[in-house]
Amino acid sequence: MERFDAIIVGGGVAGSTAARILARGGWSVAVVEKCSFPRRKVCGEYLSSTNLDLFDRLGILDDFLERAGPEINRVGLFDGSTVVTSPMPRPRRAQFLWGRALRREILDPLLLERAVEAGAEVMQPWSVVSTTRSRNAFVSKVVSKPDNDIKEIESRVVIAAHGSWEPGGLPTQSPHQHPEGSDLFGFKAHFENASLPSNLMPLLVFPGGYGGMVNCGDRLVSLSFCIRRDVLEALRRRSPRAKAGEVSFEHIMDSCLGARETLSRAFIKDGWVSAGPIRPGIRPRQREGIYCVGNAAGEAHPLIAEGISIAIQSAWLLAERLTKLRPGDLTEADLRAVGDDYSWAWLKAFGLRIKAADFFARLALTGRTAHTVFRPIMLTFPQILTLGARLSGKVNHAACLSPKTTLGG
Repeated sequence: MERFDAIIVGGGVAGSTAARILARGGWSVAVVEKCSFPRRKVCGEYLSSTNLDLFDRLGILDDFLERAGPEINRVGLFDGSTVVTSPMPRPRRAQFLWGRALRREILDPLLLERAVEAGAEVMQPWSVVSTTRSRNAFVSKVVSKPDNDIKEIESRVVIAAHGSWEPGGLPTQSPHQHPEGSDLFGFKAHFENASLPSNLMPLLVFPGGYGGMVNCGDRLVSLSFCIRRDVLEALRRRSPRAKAGEVSFEHIMDSCLGARETLSRAFIKDGWVSAGPIRPGIRPRQREGIYCVGNAAGEAHPLIAEGISIAIQSAWLLAERLTKLRPGDLTEADLRAVGDDYSWAWLKAFGLRIKAADFFARLALTGRTAHTVFRPIMLTFPQILTLGARLSGKVNHAACLSPKTTLGG
C-alpha cells in the first residue's frame, strides 16, 4: 500500500492549487485525476484580477499573462434587443487592475505541472472509486484507465476536488437525482472570427437560460451558457436530428440581438462540449472527515463568471491552513479545528458571491414580464451592471489572499 500525507481527488484548478501549496509546505501529496490532459471543459474561462497576485505565488503568472486573452474592463448585457455596457469595477487591492480569460485546456495542465514541480505525485488517468476509514487514516481504492489496474493509497487527509456534476461512490459526491424541468445544462464552444470588443464581457439572457462571452486568447471568443432541461427538450423535439449544442445556439441567436451581431460571421472551432445538470449552491466543506474544495464545496451560478476564482481560492483557503500543521503529528482535534476554521473562512469569502449569483440567475431565468420591467431600468441605469460585478466578487480578494501570505506558511 502506498502512503501519502494527503490524497487529492481531482487534478483541476482546485486540486492542483491545493497540491502545490501542500507539497511546497513539506507534505507528501498524491493527485488522482480521471482525465488525461489537456482536456476541454465547460467553463466561462474568465479569471478576475483578484487571482493574479495568487498566480504569481503559484508560479503561473508569466504564462497566464502571455497566453490569456486581453484585459476585460467592461461588462455588458445582451438581452433580447437590449445591448448595454458599463465599466468593470476596480479591485480594491490588486497589483493588476483587470481580469482576463484563459482556456481550460491551457490553465489546468499549467497548474498541475506546477504541483508536480513542487513534489506532488500525479496518477492520471486514474479514478478514486472508494474511500474508507482505517484507524486514524483513510484508505482510498484507485483504478487506472483503461487497464483497470487497482491500487490502495493510505493517507491522513483526503481532499475532494472532483467537482459537483458527476455522481459517484464517495461521500462527497452527489447521488443520482430525479430529473427536473428546471435542471440546468452547460455548454461551451470557442469561435473564430467573432466581433466581440476585446475589453468586453457581456452577459447573455435568452428564454430559458443565460450565458456569457469573452475573448480568451489566440483570437478566440469563448461562448458558454446554461439552459433549462425543459427548454432544451422542447428545442430538440423541433429539430430531432440536430445536436443539443446546435439547437441551443440557434435559440440564442434567434433570441439575442447582441449575440447575432457578435457571432453572425464567426465559426466554431472544435465543436461543443457539455456538462450537467449543474446544481449551484453551498455544500458542506467537510463530509465524514473529507475536506471539500472547488465545486465540491459550493458552486455559484456561472452567470457571474467566478467559478474558477472560487475553486482556486477555496483550495488556497484550506491548504494554507493545513500547512501550518506538521503532517507527521496530526491529531483528530487538529483536523477538526482546520475544518471548522476553513468552513467559516469559506463562507465569509464566497457566501455573498453565491447568493448574489442565485439572485441574478433567478432574474435571468424569469419570464418575459420581468424582463419587460428590468430592460428599461438597465438602459437608464447601466451602472447596475458595475454593481452586479462588484457583488459577484470582482473587487475583494478572499480573506487569505493578503500580500503578507506566503506559499507553505
